Amino acid sequence: MNSEEVARNIVDAAIKVHRALGPGLLESAYQRCLAYELRKRGLHVRCEVVLPIIYDGQHIDAGYRIDMLVEDCIIVENKAVERMLPVHEAQLLTYMKLRHIRLGFLLNWNVRLMKDGIKRMVL
Repeated sequence: MNSEEVARNIVDAAIKVHRALGPGLLESAYQRCLAYELRKRGLHVRCEVVLPIIYDGQHIDAGYRIDMLVEDCIIVENKAVERMLPVHEAQLLTYMKLRHIRLGFLLNWNVRLMKDGIKRMVL
């Protein structure tokens, strides 16, 4: 499955989960349900992936975690916020750069319609 097929599955699964649950839950609940839905579709999903900082040639665990890494080619960051802020986009872009991944999704689950909470980002 290529990255565009994986991306379509992520968007479709996010919409399905959001239709079932609606807004108002913690991001961790959506993350677990989305991971379950993606795995049902045969995708490899890892959650809370350690993302070390490389400084002076050393890998330093500074506490950063990628919410979801799907098929080792797409990062998904989950939020349940009133509105997205530039810092959320910067966070995803930084994770993508550190992990050398070109495609990511910022999902805000605290919206009436999930299509309004999906931000696709490409390096």
